[in-house]
Amino acid sequence: MNNEMAYLLGMICGNGTIQRGNNETTFLIDIPHKKIRTSDFHDVRLYVKASIDDIRGVIQPLVGSSLISTQERSSTFISFTKRNNEYITRELLRLVGHSTSKDTMRVPVEIFEARFDERRYFLRGFCDVTAYIRRSNYFFVNYYHRVYIEIPNNWEMVIDISNLLQTLDVPIQTIDWAHPNMRDSNLKKINEGKPDFWKKEHQIKIYANEFLKIGFGILHKEKALEKYASELSAGLASEGKDSTVTHKYYWEGTSRNRVKPIHPSESDASIPQKIRGNHYDSWQEIAKDLGYVQQRLN
Repeated sequence: MNNEMAYLLGMICGNGTIQRGNNETTFLIDIPHKKIRTSDFHDVRLYVKASIDDIRGVIQPLVGSSLISTQERSSTFISFTKRNNEYITRELLRLVGHSTSKDTMRVPVEIFEARFDERRYFLRGFCDVTAYIRRSNYFFVNYYHRVYIEIPNNWEMVIDISNLLQTLDVPIQTIDWAHPNMRDSNLKKINEGKPDFWKKEHQIKIYANEFLKIGFGILHKEKALEKYASELSAGLASEGKDSTVTHKYYWEGTSRNRVKPIHPSESDASIPQKIRGNHYDSWQEIAKDLGYVQQRLN
């Protein structure tokens, strides 16, 4: 393991697809643009295109000259194809447990056991293809800016990332679970005839100043992170507060949970067996039951 391998693994686990053939394997990574323009009215596609050279500099020593990038309106794709008997192919497949989709991948055990910088590079690669920071992502007060990490379908990956963040002492502000008690807590949507409304991506939300420890390799995301983290710190200072306000884990401090009504979809087959059929009044209860560790691991 090294920083370059950790970063590449993060990108694959975050938004990768692996196409296995008889003789060759293709690794495809999707970098969504999310919004065509940033809040400063710069074309995101140009920023991503500029960032590809930096990404190429990190991972090309691992994969060689076969790295290809293509750009569409809403995504940039990078891919490389290697023979099945090559070391890099066998090692990447081993590390992702021979999974072929981000929906079933887990953070490799080797990453949890890696050095601090390697864990950070894995998270940076992961967040370059899954995370976003926008002015609209604030928490109640307009300078409490947050990074959103979006993970569709893969409940286990949400917990893996949460625990890995904890090893870097990066607390999560909240997790917006794709669970009926969280996404349709008042039964409004199911009563409107939309029973599957809650089946969206999970969102891990982290205050911008806390996320600085990880950072982005994608240029426009890093620029926005630095700007919004600075605004958050200045806003806290104007209140006579410091970063202890944002540096809290989910079991620290007090929480006032509103009792939610029973939702008919609590036993839906898309919910992990471990928590299927359970009723939850808070995101913390789900996180605890799924294995978000209640201790500072670093």
